[in-house]
Amino acid sequence: MRARVDHLVLGAASLDEGVAWCEATLGVTPGPGGEHPLMGTHNRLLRIATVDFPRAYFEIIAVQPGRAAQRPRRWFDLDDEALRDRLRREGPRLLHFVASVPDVQAAVRSLQPLGIERGEVVAASRMTPRGLLQWQITVRPDGQRLFDGVLPTLIEWGETHPAAAMPESGVTLHALGASHPEAERLRAACQAIGLDALTPTAGEPRLRAVLDTPRGRVALQS
Repeated sequence: MRARVDHLVLGAASLDEGVAWCEATLGVTPGPGGEHPLMGTHNRLLRIATVDFPRAYFEIIAVQPGRAAQRPRRWFDLDDEALRDRLRREGPRLLHFVASVPDVQAAVRSLQPLGIERGEVVAASRMTPRGLLQWQITVRPDGQRLFDGVLPTLIEWGETHPAAAMPESGVTLHALGASHPEAERLRAACQAIGLDALTPTAGEPRLRAVLDTPRGRVALQS
């Protein structure tokens, strides 16, 4: 099993707020994204790939107005009222990250001996100008990210990865780090799925991404 950092997830109270944040903070306008009918969300995307993170991208995501989810709870805790209130009051923020794996079912099983239920594997898709984009992703019935967003959601892409169609953005992922009171258990989870790019340390629950941007080096914290 080998997992890779797939994408960072930035939550926003609205997609327009997320775009404005991206322009003001990173100095670029995010590219197009799409709609997720299954989850009642929509997004904008930005390529941040480097040699160390070869397919990484940045996702700005928000609940889509007037669109109900087809699941009991939306992904990434986006139905959590405390989180939604925080996004409204404090603005967009780094919430989470997603790791890609070659076999998502096997990756889920590898976490179970640690007492971690990453969630059921859900088939999802969205339309793009190049056709239908398909993937399988772990989503818990309660929508929780787990470990305060430090434990990644797992994804297995179909034939096409979205980063392949994204132009260079001028923004790249320099580093990704994390801390958590349960750092030892999180390190074991990362080892179980083969995620070598992240080694959680003990401390307050926090995900930290460092980006090189047209505005210089920018550090984001959850």
